[in-house]
Amino acid sequence: MVAVATREELRALAEQAGDELEGASALEILSWADEQFDSAWCIASSMADAVLPHLASRVRPGVDVLFLDTGYHFAETIGTRDAVGATLPVTIKTLTPKRTVAEQDASFGARLYERNPDQCCALRKVMPLREGLSSYTAWASGLRRDEAVTRAKTRVVEWDEGRSMVKLNPIAAWTQDDVDAYITEHGVIVNPLLFDGYGSVGCAPCTRRIAAGEDARAGRWAGLSKIECGLHS
Repeated sequence: MVAVATREELRALAEQAGDELEGASALEILSWADEQFDSAWCIASSMADAVLPHLASRVRPGVDVLFLDTGYHFAETIGTRDAVGATLPVTIKTLTPKRTVAEQDASFGARLYERNPDQCCALRKVMPLREGLSSYTAWASGLRRDEAVTRAKTRVVEWDEGRSMVKLNPIAAWTQDDVDAYITEHGVIVNPLLFDGYGSVGCAPCTRRIAAGEDARAGRWAGLSKIECGLHS
């Protein structure tokens, strides 16, 4: 386990691991994190599927799984979170924004997500996650390089500059076929919306079904230039 380290030491550790663990399996990457940080690491999951919670629980049973309840989720996403918590050896920690949707509407006007989606994401996703991660040294996401051009250079271990943390992306090199194969092999829970025309699952007001041939994330913030919520930038 890493002794108390400075910000510079953690950054160097992340950069070195990003090089050395490229090509390693997802379990090897998460096992490295467990050896380095003991219980001071967690994962964040959008609950589109339970692939990352399943992987992490194989390395550390009882691992903390952070879930952002924005107040705008589909019922199916909340149901997926509950099913994951009931069937996997993980500890679900639900993070909520400081303002309820009604309070946000009172402060900024209704449907902020239509007028200023970046601000809405900052208030309901980015800020709550920053607070939720404050007690950890490292966190893991389910980012994949094939999901979007903005994610093409994702490293399996990297330095999260904005939060001064080590960030793990253990399935960065996976393709959708790899994800599907893992789900089939291990009977992993999948959000039912992915069987109902949705290619990617976010907040209900900002997510639509995709048409045949469209990119999997085309249904997120459709009609806008926005393609990321800000959690990974």
